[in-house]
Formats: sequence, structure tokens, C-alpha cells
Amino acid sequence: MLSLYIINLIIEIVMKELIEKIQETYAAFAADATAQAEKGNKAAGTRARKASLELEKAMKAFRKASLEAAK
Repeated sequence: MLSLYIINLIIEIVMKELIEKIQETYAAFAADATAQAEKGNKAAGTRARKASLELEKAMKAFRKASLEAAK
């Protein structure tokens, strides 16, 4: 039983870290995407595309952790 408690605690910590990473990455994405759309900044567009890929990975990791926590 104790090991199950520790596993759930670790999953909770991982989920919180993923949420923070998602929030930070999205903020960077939004700023860069806006710079590209409004100012035509090509470098910002590159950064926004990179951030979108990072968001995708973080969201998949969050989904996996969330499903594990629901067990």
C-alpha cells in the first residue's frame, strides 16, 4: 500500500511540473505567434513552430500521467 501512495505522489508531482511547463511554453508560443502575425517577424514564426512541437510533447506526457493517476 505504501508503494502505491508513493507512486501516486510522484505522479502528482510530475503532473504539476508538466502543467507549469505547458503554461510557460504556451506563453512563449503566444508571444512569438503574435509577433509573426502582427509584425511579420520570421524568426518569431520559427520559435512559435518549435514551441508548438514542445507543447504537443508536453500535452502527450500530461495525458499519459493523467491516465496513470486515474487508475
